[in-house]
Amino acid sequence: MIRFQKPLLYTQLILDEFIAHLCRLPPRWMSMISCQTPPIYCETKGIDMKWMATLCWCGCLLNLTLAGGCSLNGAEPIEGIGPTGEVKELFTDFAFTEGPASDGKGNLYFTDIPNNRINKVDAQGALASFLEPSGHCNGLMFDQQGMLYASSMDGSLISINVETKETTTLAADYDGKRFNAPNDLVIDKSGGIYFTDPRYRAPDPWPQGVEAVYYRAADGTVTRLLEDRDAPNGVILSPDETKLYVIPSKETTMYVYPVESPGKLGTATTFCELKQPEDITKRGGGDGLTIDVNGNLYITSALGLQVFTPAGEHLGIIEFPQQPANATFGGPENKTLYVTARTSLYAVEMEVAGHVFTGKVSE
Repeated sequence: MIRFQKPLLYTQLILDEFIAHLCRLPPRWMSMISCQTPPIYCETKGIDMKWMATLCWCGCLLNLTLAGGCSLNGAEPIEGIGPTGEVKELFTDFAFTEGPASDGKGNLYFTDIPNNRINKVDAQGALASFLEPSGHCNGLMFDQQGMLYASSMDGSLISINVETKETTTLAADYDGKRFNAPNDLVIDKSGGIYFTDPRYRAPDPWPQGVEAVYYRAADGTVTRLLEDRDAPNGVILSPDETKLYVIPSKETTMYVYPVESPGKLGTATTFCELKQPEDITKRGGGDGLTIDVNGNLYITSALGLQVFTPAGEHLGIIEFPQQPANATFGGPENKTLYVTARTSLYAVEMEVAGHVFTGKVSE
């Protein structure tokens, strides 16, 4: 039995401590809190029992998060990877953020799809609208000539001159029909572009009739590479460009394809299984992803940014206040991890640097 001579005072002290930490508590922990509290005896009569119930809950929460050196900011950093600091919210109040891309000069671009806008955060940290309307662009990527490439969900693959903001359509149809709604892309060293074309924001019925992954070769030829994935979303190459990773949003299995030559893939194998939340209504696949210099993949999911080795071994989860949609590396030494998550843009410093692709697209 626990005796409190001054229960309201002690309750307030614990509440103050609780509130000081609550804002940094990862949402996933809320569903994990379960504890048994000993009986509480109050010598002062007439105490509001809601306060005492709150006291019990807060005590359990503080014990969970503070005992044993546990961090209120989530799991311990992944050895050799990070993070090395706190997750920071850079900007918020967007509709739905996606497609972060660094230009290698300190500037970061990202999309706000419902608002039909591409935003820019310059090297000094100032936010501005870069391109509006944008064609409801989703995934973005720079080539090594400083040209910005984008998956326009209005049905095309486009390039954007960041100096003049002039846009050029690189591919708008396949087999005489417009694409569904291009979603993500990656540029290879030959100047070709792999891109996904799932269901999201596509007209009904889907113009292509299937969800697919395509390749636009350096000469402009477009080839459909696969059509057997359920909502293929994120796509990226390994640092040596011998593997192509495809992240479906309607499957829990992530896939890897051997690249036999630019635009020619071998048979798919399972890369990994994403960890799933306890809530079955939130289970599913991945969205966007990025990759570091060692070939580790960072896949966005309902639980956060799930990190996997090149062999598909699960290393850990980097949590964010909102569910992430996409990620990229940028900043000094390319060790800042930028994450678009629902209505916000976040950043966190990492121990490892992101991989930089070296392709240059010929238009």
